[in-house]
Amino acid sequence: MEEIVVTIAAEVAEYVVAPIGRSFGYLFNYRNNIDDLRQQVEKLGDARARLEQSVDEAIRNGDEIEADVDKWLLRVSGFMEEAGNFFEVEKKANQSCFNGSCPNLKSQYQLSREAKKRARVVAEIQGDGKFERVSYRAPLPGIGSAHFKGHEALESRMTTLDEIMEALRDTHVNIIRVWGMAGVGKTTLIKQVAKQAEEEKLFDKVLMAYISSTPELKKIQGELADMLGLKFEEESEMGRPARLCERLKKVKKILIILDDIWTELDLEKVGIPFGDDHKGCKMVLTSRNKHVLSNEMGTQKDFPVEHLQEEEALILFKKMAGDSIEEPDLQSIAIDVAKEGAGFPIAIVIVANALKNKGLSICLATTKEVYSNKH
Repeated sequence: MEEIVVTIAAEVAEYVVAPIGRSFGYLFNYRNNIDDLRQQVEKLGDARARLEQSVDEAIRNGDEIEADVDKWLLRVSGFMEEAGNFFEVEKKANQSCFNGSCPNLKSQYQLSREAKKRARVVAEIQGDGKFERVSYRAPLPGIGSAHFKGHEALESRMTTLDEIMEALRDTHVNIIRVWGMAGVGKTTLIKQVAKQAEEEKLFDKVLMAYISSTPELKKIQGELADMLGLKFEEESEMGRPARLCERLKKVKKILIILDDIWTELDLEKVGIPFGDDHKGCKMVLTSRNKHVLSNEMGTQKDFPVEHLQEEEALILFKKMAGDSIEEPDLQSIAIDVAKEGAGFPIAIVIVANALKNKGLSICLATTKEVYSNKH
């Protein structure tokens, strides 16, 4: 019987006495709980300020801020605003006491209890505010994001563009070559290919690098890495290509354009996985010499870029020169430019821009200079 009484008394103490004890604790520790919360909020504010400095620095460097960092800062801002309102309420309650009113025990109990609760939330927020990194380097805009004017409406270029796109859609074709003399518009054409490939979502990523007559592996690797948002920590001849290769393999379907290849380029030394190493990788290679691509680079599809016919050259010149070409004295110049240009779009564009922006005299001088250099 005594054991039963003891058990009942213990349960009564648990459900009645303990809550009463906690209630008195909130009253007795009222000032401590309020001051502790204030200190915790100040520390949280300092942590937010430090993180915001890192965020501002990252933004100045052109980096993207991690989503969880933005969410944490937003959460902190909301909590700080609520905490400010809480301290304002507590301040008014204290002022009424100082003005001669008796302390409102119920109010103090509620404020102390709320302060204790908010202090636990602060601890949780601070724990969530530890980030491995604040930001990341965003990949550069795709090649297809640029706008190209002039060549796209030319029938011969549109035909070649359509044929290249068809080859890119062919699952059996992995390497495409585009060749032609300097100035015929190879680079403009493949940029349009990149733009259309991105618009059609044929690939998860489209990259492009310029090779030139003296290819520099670091430069090529850097151009590809920039478009991937990749930052090299390795500088060795083996480390950089290995890191680039590892990153490229993570892109399931990728198009890599290498423009203006003069001699054989070792893809392994660059760090480009290909064939069985990465079956989702396709490549478009351009060169002035078709034999470089066919004999040494193993291309599967061949697309020559020919000179413009006289009629297309005249259309391009008029398109680039704009309203200036309507002047009677310039009609004959337009025809001469189309003939003398021998179908080189770059030369036609240079002369047309000179005419549009600088007038007839400079246009004639530019025409003479461009074509004397060409010949």
